[in-house]
Amino acid sequence: MKTSYDHHAFLSDLVERSNRLGADRSICNWGGGNTSMKTQETDFRGEKVEVLWVKGSGSDLADATEKNFTALRLNDVLPLMEREAMTDEEMVEYLSHCMLDSRHPRPSIETLLHAFLPFPHVDHTHPDSIISLCCTKNGREIAERIFGQRMVWVPYIRPGFRLSKLIAEAVAANPACELVLMEKHGLITWGDTSEECYRNTLKVIEEARQYIEERVNEQELFGGVKYEALPKEVRKEVAARILPIIRGIVSENKRMVLTFDDSDDFLCFTGSRDAEKLSQVGAACPDHLVHTKRVPLYVDWDPTTGDVGGLVQALRDGLARYKEEYTAYFERNREGNEQMSDPYPRVILIPGLGVVATGKSKKMADIAAALYHRAVAVMRGTTTLGEFVSLNEKESFDVEYWPLELYKLTLAPPEKELSRYVAFITGGAGGIGSATCKRLAEEGAYIVIADLALETANRLAEEMNALYGEERAAAVYLDVTDEDAVRRSLAEAILKYGGVDILVSNAGLASSAPVTETSLAEWNKNVAVLGTGYFLTAREAFRIMEVQGIGGSIVFVTSKNAIYASKDTSAYSSAKAIEVHLARCLAVEGGNRGIRVNSVLPDAVLQGSNIWNSSWREERARAYGIHPDELEEYYRKRTILNVNVLPEDIAEAILFLASQRSAKTTGCMITVDGGVAAAFPR
Repeated sequence: MKTSYDHHAFLSDLVERSNRLGADRSICNWGGGNTSMKTQETDFRGEKVEVLWVKGSGSDLADATEKNFTALRLNDVLPLMEREAMTDEEMVEYLSHCMLDSRHPRPSIETLLHAFLPFPHVDHTHPDSIISLCCTKNGREIAERIFGQRMVWVPYIRPGFRLSKLIAEAVAANPACELVLMEKHGLITWGDTSEECYRNTLKVIEEARQYIEERVNEQELFGGVKYEALPKEVRKEVAARILPIIRGIVSENKRMVLTFDDSDDFLCFTGSRDAEKLSQVGAACPDHLVHTKRVPLYVDWDPTTGDVGGLVQALRDGLARYKEEYTAYFERNREGNEQMSDPYPRVILIPGLGVVATGKSKKMADIAAALYHRAVAVMRGTTTLGEFVSLNEKESFDVEYWPLELYKLTLAPPEKELSRYVAFITGGAGGIGSATCKRLAEEGAYIVIADLALETANRLAEEMNALYGEERAAAVYLDVTDEDAVRRSLAEAILKYGGVDILVSNAGLASSAPVTETSLAEWNKNVAVLGTGYFLTAREAFRIMEVQGIGGSIVFVTSKNAIYASKDTSAYSSAKAIEVHLARCLAVEGGNRGIRVNSVLPDAVLQGSNIWNSSWREERARAYGIHPDELEEYYRKRTILNVNVLPEDIAEAILFLASQRSAKTTGCMITVDGGVAAAFPR
């Protein structure tokens, strides 16, 4: 029987309100906050029941859909108000039996908060201005000045049954109140309609914001300026040098992806006199803790010295100290079988430079940075109003390792084979290059598409981000024969993702002519792109991988011509031979650093190839005495397997060599040519 809760026109109002609130991160943290509505539904028996719709656990208000909301029978939930106590486990178990549809997501941690309040529509948010009040030492007094009797103030208690009941009782005792302020936590508002609830939320937030802004002294923020920000280009240069070092250290247990953020608010905060002291007070909101940890690492470095070596040492010392202190914090506060998360910071503050955030994915690193933007905004407000206060150490630990909060993180899909890996692919916009970009992205890698054809590379990046997720791919301009361009392009990759794990050297060209008709310019062009270009990109990637210290994989896309003497290709084939021998030399050098170097030797990959759309097609056809349109058939019949080789075939071999599938393989050549006996490696 199809019930009415399969689709609701009115539920779209709740979704729309949630999306509008979530779209403004000064109102809602990523993944934080929840919204609800109460209505009447027809259940599976055809009977009318009172229902609470509330956001499910683990979703984000900004992009929530109807599928992210859960319906619960209110008549089953409301009797819980009569209980004196209830553990988190009991609450979760009980609510699972109240769901109208078992296919709905697990209800929010704060479901009872919404259920116990007798209003049709309820919003729970974490606005910067409100948290500024709630995290100020004398915040309650200030809030009373702003809101008077319209407000109920609730002391800090971790979300759950006790807090939900306390809020409901406080609101019932103050029937004229319009909002609840939760100490060190957030805001609750309500309304008779979805639109009224939304307007009430915004009104309260704006009142607090105006009160703070009228008192802000920009010159004295965070104790005033201690260090001016370095010029933007200098910041980028320094960041490109230090990010691989940071990434290597914080990837001790598993690879991490980084985000570098030098936004104005971060530069203002990190360069201030009070940044070090303020940053160590604690998180601005419990919702931050799982993503940012209790405190960031503040790096004590004077940017005016320009001493990058000193910064590197300060980072190494600071990260080692943070690991030691975090481990001690965990041991002091653990009570059961908690498993310690990695002991390195999620947020690193560097005066004059900005913020580095770390995460198991680019999205999680971005979220850590985004939440610290919110923390800075809150500290801006609290220090304007008075003294910034936060959860104490035990309260912080109990949130950071709270099973109900950690459950949200388990809702993420399992990691793929190349998750956390960054791949830099030269000639990435071409036939083999684009197939490789997509194949590695399918397995979870972050892709930097490096190509002369930047416009084409940008289009491919857009396509891939639509297919595989936001920020999965980025395009950079690269001329592999230009040493400075090689450095710049790899620096861009570092600034985007924090480092490089995989280099696929694939940029190429081809020319065909008898040796007597091969000009010096043509010879030099082949050697420049195919020899020098591979050397320059491999050398720079090698340097990055050495600094990271977590190994890496370099794959050269060469050709069967690298080991087969083909007619009228002296320049091309000789340059290709340089590639395979360079790869073997690098394999020897990289072994003790965990850097593997291997080669793929394709043949006659015509589909999607820029090379085969050039004069090379006519030149090769002329060498074989056939018409250009006959080339594909000629090459197919030439192979032992009687097949044509496609870009996707080469991408599959590259994936094997780039991934841990070939963890014990280096200095290897894999032919993907359909079987050309004369080109068998020997």
